[in-house]
Amino acid sequence: MKILHIACLAGLLWLTGCATTGSTPDQASASGNTTSTKGPASPHTPVIPNGPLKPITAAQATSGEVASLSAPADLWDRIRRGFAMPDLQHELVQDREQWYATRPDYMQRMTERSSKYLFHIVEELERRGMPTELALLPYIESAFNPQAVSSAKAAGMWQFMPATGNYFDLKQNAFRDDRRDVLASTRAALDYLQKLYGMFGDWHLALAAYNWGEGSVSRAIARNQKLGLGTTYTDLNMPAETRMYVPKLQAVKNIVANPDAFRTELPLIENHPYFQTVDITHDIDVSLVATLAGIREEDFRALNPSYKRPVILAAGTPQILLPWDNAKVFQRNLEAKREGQYASWTVWSVPTTMTVAEAAQRAGMSEADLRSMNNIPPRMLIKAGSALMVPRSTTTRQDVSSHLADNGQLSLTPEIVTRRTTVRAGKGDTVASIARRYKLAAANVADWNDVRANAAFKVGQQIVVYLPVRQSQARSSGGSARASATTAGKRQAPAPARRGGSPSKVKRR
Repeated sequence: MKILHIACLAGLLWLTGCATTGSTPDQASASGNTTSTKGPASPHTPVIPNGPLKPITAAQATSGEVASLSAPADLWDRIRRGFAMPDLQHELVQDREQWYATRPDYMQRMTERSSKYLFHIVEELERRGMPTELALLPYIESAFNPQAVSSAKAAGMWQFMPATGNYFDLKQNAFRDDRRDVLASTRAALDYLQKLYGMFGDWHLALAAYNWGEGSVSRAIARNQKLGLGTTYTDLNMPAETRMYVPKLQAVKNIVANPDAFRTELPLIENHPYFQTVDITHDIDVSLVATLAGIREEDFRALNPSYKRPVILAAGTPQILLPWDNAKVFQRNLEAKREGQYASWTVWSVPTTMTVAEAAQRAGMSEADLRSMNNIPPRMLIKAGSALMVPRSTTTRQDVSSHLADNGQLSLTPEIVTRRTTVRAGKGDTVASIARRYKLAAANVADWNDVRANAAFKVGQQIVVYLPVRQSQARSSGGSARASATTAGKRQAPAPARRGGSPSKVKRR
């Protein structure tokens, strides 16, 4: 025991000597001692920076240069810690800060709506190593409304145009629009933003391209380069919306970074998933999912906004999103369901072009219900190959195929509207020659004029025909020497349904 005591004392004295006699490299050089110690340097030798240590600011502490050991207090704190984009210093930022700060009700609605989606977006950004400011971008795009549609037909939280959505594999068919899907649209938006950052090497320019289009930004940069001007975000000549785009995001970032400075209160968003994915293996009604999960249908649609119809087609969307606590409830109730069908609707591929009335009769539903369920406007024919949502019979066991679920479209064509027209017979005209001239069926021409199918007409005789409106207008205004202007029983030609107006927004993506 005495020997052990002596050994410990000797070791302590040796360590004390090392601590008091050691010198830093700077001290050694200052004293003129250039003698090197034998053997390699200890791998644990501390590296001391030149000069005195300086305190860091709060901004530096949250910039990623210093890792915090404490867990984020909430999701807002987590977002602040991931800020990595350079701040934009511009008078437009102060203008937008003032705009948002003076609209607390609007900010409250936006932030409360975002609470369902923010955790997932932040998770994806961190997984990719992207700045968490980008989680705030849907505030600018859509106020975090996944059902938002712009005047230029951009849709969803991230506001994808149809063509750009197709490029990033966002399905848009008769049953769903993945531009509104929470998971798919977020994946596509971050893919696109990464692609743009790779092109321009600057987040502000990447955001400008997200709003205006990469081609437009590239051309603006090329113009400035040709003129010897700067090529940063603030240097480029842009449309007004794109000019305000990054200042809006910067203003929201500043408010999130320091809400007290703007007298703004952010609602608590826990640093915890709001939803989880649940697998489905059969076509199932939306109403049944909501019932089994114990939630309202509108709450289900808030998490699954891509579905256009009252049924979910498992072959197209094998996963749904449910609130975290309700997912387990749904799974247990689904397993306990033993009787009845999961889906009361299915998809019918129309075999030939037909009227809505004919399709409704074959589907076993009223014409009004078929129009309402499939959004069919008046005076339109359903083209062959169209995918219609129709009632599912109690004996049907087969779910909708993956081909239909992913590619089903509703194709319509205007009905042919005709009007009664009279034409004068020429020398040698017969029922057959009149039918050929106006591209009509000879049987119809004979029936309209109460003659036989092989009858001949006298020169100048008035012949009744029913012509498409555009054709009869063209002939009466222009052309045939034998056509008269006398018409009766006019029907207005249907104007083709316009699918969208002229874009008023800048978005080109």
